[in-house]
This record gives sequence, structure tokens and C-alpha cells, in this order.
Amino acid sequence: MISFTRQAGLFRETARMAFETLRGNKMRSALTVLGVVIGVTSIVGMTSLIRGFDTSLKDSIAALGPKTIFVQRFGAVSFTSGASFLELFRRPSLTVEDGDAIRRLVPSAAIVDTWLGAGPPQPTMERMFYRGERTRPAAIMGTGESFVDVNFAQLFAGRMFTAQEVSRRRRVAVIGFGPYQALFEGRGMDPIGKNIRIGPLDYTVVGVVGKRPAAGGFSLGQDDFAIIPYTAFRKQFGSERLRRGPFGGLAAMIAVVPDESASREDSLREVEAVMRIRHGLTLDKPNDFDLVTQDAVLKVWEQISQAVLLSLVVISSIALMVGGIGVMAIMTISVTERTREIGVRKALGARRQEILTQFLIEAVVLTSVGGILGVVMGSAIGLTVNLVSGFPVSLPWWSFALGLGFSASVGVFFGMLPAWRAARMDPIEALRYE
Repeated sequence: MISFTRQAGLFRETARMAFETLRGNKMRSALTVLGVVIGVTSIVGMTSLIRGFDTSLKDSIAALGPKTIFVQRFGAVSFTSGASFLELFRRPSLTVEDGDAIRRLVPSAAIVDTWLGAGPPQPTMERMFYRGERTRPAAIMGTGESFVDVNFAQLFAGRMFTAQEVSRRRRVAVIGFGPYQALFEGRGMDPIGKNIRIGPLDYTVVGVVGKRPAAGGFSLGQDDFAIIPYTAFRKQFGSERLRRGPFGGLAAMIAVVPDESASREDSLREVEAVMRIRHGLTLDKPNDFDLVTQDAVLKVWEQISQAVLLSLVVISSIALMVGGIGVMAIMTISVTERTREIGVRKALGARRQEILTQFLIEAVVLTSVGGILGVVMGSAIGLTVNLVSGFPVSLPWWSFALGLGFSASVGVFFGMLPAWRAARMDPIEALRYE
């Protein structure tokens, strides 16, 4: 008990001496911990933004429903599997007829809708105009009458266009909440029945899709779009069979919502079988299309976010290493300047362990102060970005612990050599030092 009390008292005294040293050399201490501050700030700040975006994106993906299946020419799943660009761009374009075949031949499919212009590889982007107002470039998609049902979306106003309007190639449009705000909300106008211009052609607005929820209130552009019948889309922008540009055909994607009584795995097998037959693939050939589910997209995003976080830690470690080298240099100078003080302390009975502990604590205090400042600055950056732009942020406790742990570890690692040098000094030689 006495030994523990003595050690605690020694620790407090050593920590007090370390803080006094910091206060006595403010400019030098500030420059010393600058690298640590930058490193920890980047860890905490970027982690808050990445984790916030991660939460927002996962919520958006989850809104599509856990059983929805997307058939694509290629997408992120193919790229992460290691397929070559040349191989992917040689794949045949998907067509509306592929969607019709799935609707007829897949018994477990409750809803099937084909989207033209949604990407990849080339999403169709156009501005929309109404009188003197215009939108920023927004996605224009040609779809069937089931777009809203597939997306589990709610209509803010009006209705979805009908199957008859699709078959008759009517120039009608359902706009997202972003174009509604840009063209009509500011004027207090009802958009239903108004004619907007998409490219050179006029379309009658028959509906407005409600604002889609986004974590943190940050818009990922999910509300900036307009949908028109795919028949009208083909007439204006061309067929999905059209080969244009270096990347091949017009972008098309097929969305399949399985029946409630069917499992997603059964629907996947049935959709895959239909597509392989339509594309004339034999048993020894791989799929020349992608089947994408919510789980697959989330898995790809997890890989990307983990790689980004790992890269962030590595890059931040460079700044921490620079700060650590500065700490070692300053502590080495401090040991040299206080040689006589070390000699006096040893002459009065201070042991090597106590001298070593003193200088290690000084180094840890230096870097920990930098770590605390980095945590505060990183959190402030994340909250400021959220306040200014609405970008979602997340401040997990482990990012604070990671920053503070790294900063303290830097102090121990880079402060060990100067502390060991101080502890090994001969007291007689130290007292003679001028």
C-alpha cells in the first residue's frame, strides 16, 4: 500500500513537471506536436464523414427492399470480382424484351420493370425547363408503369403513368422532388398538367415522387431525376440496342421484385436461367450479365469503405510518424539541456526507473495534448461540414480512442530513446556538464 501511494505520488509529481516543461516552452511544444495534431485530426475528421456517408448509403440501399433483384449489363459487383474492362464492355446490352421474358417466364416474379438510361455505363443526363426556370443536370430514365412500386416510393402529387400511356408512347413524365422544387415549389404552382421541356421535347407532368429519406438530411442526388415511358425514351434517346460511344449500348437495367411467398434465392435462379437462355450461353460459359441484390451491393460497399479507412489510417500514420520524430528530437534536446538537473536528481537518490518514467511521461503528455487537440479539431470539422452542407457525419467513440491511443503510442515509442539516454547518464559526469 505504501509502495503504491509512493508510486502514485511520484507519477503526479512527474506529470506536473512535464506540464511545467510544456508551459515553459510553448512555441517549441506547439511545433513539436503539430504533426500529431494533423494526423489525429485527419483520422477523426475523415472517419466522421466516411461513417456518416456509410450510414446514409446503407439506408438508401435498404430502402430498395431486401428481396429486390437487379439485372445489369455490368456494375460494381463485376469490377470487384476482377473482371477486365474489355470483357465487361463486350457484354451485350440488356433490352426491354429481356424484361418481358422475365415477366412471362419467371413464376416467382411479382413485379418486373425495365429502366433505360439508368446506367451503367452511361446514365442519361438532361436539364429540365419550365418557362424561365431550369434544373441542374438530372437523370432521365425510361421505365414501365411499375417504377414507383419497385422502389417502394410514395407519390407526393399526381399519379404514375399507365400501361396504356407506355404502349402509346405518350410524352408524360413523373419528376423527382428535386426538379419539383427547382421548377414549381418556389412559385407555389401545382406541377400536375404542366408541360416541361426535356431536351428538345415537351412532356406533361403527371406525378411527383416524394422526397426520399437520407440519413443526416444529406442529399446524394437521389431526388434529381425524371421518369418517362420507355417507349417515349426510345423515340427521343434511341434504342437500348443502339451501339454508341466507346462503351457500347444504351444503359438498361431490369428490376425484379419476387413474390412474397417466394424466396430470393429461387427467384435469382429462375431469372439467371431465363437470361442465360436468351443470351445463348452454354453450361461452360459464365454469365454475361450481373445479378445484383441488396446484400451484394452492401458487401461491395463494405469492401470499399474498409479500404478507404485503412488508407486513411496509413496516410495519417505518416503525419504521426513525422510528429513522433519531432518529439524525439525535442526530447533529445531537452535531455541535453537538463543534464545537470538529471545529475542532481541522481545524486539525491533518484533511480534510473524514475528518470526514465519522467521523460517518458513528458513525451506522452506532449503527444497526448496533440491527440486531444486533434480529436477536438477533427470533430469540429465534421460538425461544421454537417452544419454547412447537411452531409451526414458520425462520431464513433472508437475514432476518439484510436486517435488518442495512436498519439500516446507515438509518445512512448519516440520518447523511449531520449528517456533511456537520460536514465543511463553517469551522475558525476552529469554534474560536471556545463
